[in-house]
Amino acid sequence: MKKPHNILFITSDQQRGDCYGFEKRKVRTPHLDELASEGTRFKNCITPNTVCMPARSSMLTGLLPRTHGVSDNGIDLNPDIGEKGFGRTFANNGYKSGFVGKLHFSSNKTYEPTGTPECRFSLSKLGPDWYGPYMGFDHVETMVGGHYAGLDGAIPAPPDVHHYERWLHAGGMGAKRSEQYGTRLPPDLDIPQTWNSGLPVAFHNSTWVGNQTIRFIEKNKDNPFVLWSSFPDPHTPFNCPEPWCYMYHPDEVDLPENPERDFHRRPWWHKQSFEGKPNMPDEGLVKHRAKWSRIFPPEEKKLRHLIANYYGMISLIDHNVGRIMTALNEAGIAENTLVVYTADHGDWLGDHGLLLKGPIIYESLLRVGCIMKGPNIPKNLVVEDPVSTLDIPATFYDYSKISKPMELNGKSLMGIMRDKERRDFAFNEWDLRSSRTGLELNLRVARTRDAKLIYEEISDTGEMYILSEDPGEMDNVYNDPGYSKIQKELMDMIKSRPNDALPQIDQVAMS
Repeated sequence: MKKPHNILFITSDQQRGDCYGFEKRKVRTPHLDELASEGTRFKNCITPNTVCMPARSSMLTGLLPRTHGVSDNGIDLNPDIGEKGFGRTFANNGYKSGFVGKLHFSSNKTYEPTGTPECRFSLSKLGPDWYGPYMGFDHVETMVGGHYAGLDGAIPAPPDVHHYERWLHAGGMGAKRSEQYGTRLPPDLDIPQTWNSGLPVAFHNSTWVGNQTIRFIEKNKDNPFVLWSSFPDPHTPFNCPEPWCYMYHPDEVDLPENPERDFHRRPWWHKQSFEGKPNMPDEGLVKHRAKWSRIFPPEEKKLRHLIANYYGMISLIDHNVGRIMTALNEAGIAENTLVVYTADHGDWLGDHGLLLKGPIIYESLLRVGCIMKGPNIPKNLVVEDPVSTLDIPATFYDYSKISKPMELNGKSLMGIMRDKERRDFAFNEWDLRSSRTGLELNLRVARTRDAKLIYEEISDTGEMYILSEDPGEMDNVYNDPGYSKIQKELMDMIKSRPNDALPQIDQVAMS
């Protein structure tokens, strides 16, 4: 009997779809470029939601955010639904299922204990021997988010930690590692959420994710496995370690083509989302969200350093992807493993005078890279059709000839790669609670190869861009009579969403 193919799913956090070497930006990703040339990449892949928890829950389950219930950050994925994701589905079919790195299917910063392995009030109860199961993955090695800017540069210490932090604190080295992490190597220009970290690269979480992924591969090379390897970067804080923080000269990075903030040309919620006060019962969390999630790009010199640091974080991930691919080769299973690389969402990175993410769904936030390489995957193929990371579980099932555990919103990408079908559009949705900006918004997005419509249901307003003519999204043609036919087509696509949404709950924690 032929041995089943392994599945290795690698993700980054907040990596823009144009931040790859093959996208001609000045970031260097030689291993991901090689992965793309040896496989298939999807040029117009979008995320089903532009923040972490909904996007990750969709990549796990193949369901849209309002269908699995996590329609905003701060809403925990129901474990019963998570157990129907690809981790458990493959485990039930004889695969070893594993997860290494950042989880974020549930909230860490909550008002009270929720009982999940990600809740800050529950971590100490797990103990050092906890390795899962969780959300269908039988073996779990994870961390407390992986981003510590909001903790004043301190890496949390046991017992309220997970595997990565416990490893850093082992042997009494925790205080030193925290001090190194918070050390700001020169030049320190006092840039928001940005510094060159003094933590040696050997102890960086990208290195740790690479290490633990390789160990999982080596341990399970003789049996079929499915592994989600989840890098927490290049998410903020932008605090790359040396030498990677010095890899890019700030004078040589790509600056935004459209750096001006132009709220007066945009729908009402663009400006309001930066002026409203988060509606949360905990004033400390209100201040945290206001301070860390709504900052504008600094002046050009500082922005150049920020982007150089962001690029360095991506190149460090790419380096570890190379290590992982080498481990597959050395284990003798590279030719029997499907490797997929993508991200949960992007970052504005200065586009339109914005930084980080929020309810302004420009391409820099919406579009993500997506690469597939493995047996029976076409080589050096670039797919132009609009697709979604929502399609990944269905692709895994189709590729491995495993029955899907439930009806999915996502569809297999195998037919597109074999040139047997086409896609007209991909869909994105986000129901924002007032906890983020003080606003409640129901955003719906239809993205074709040439155009994009963002519709806000509550206020019956929107914005539309003809990407083939206006890739910088400068001209909002929503309700322009000259584009009424395209607008109707895109609105019909939005309305075609299946009527399978769960009743939306109000539970919203910090993250």
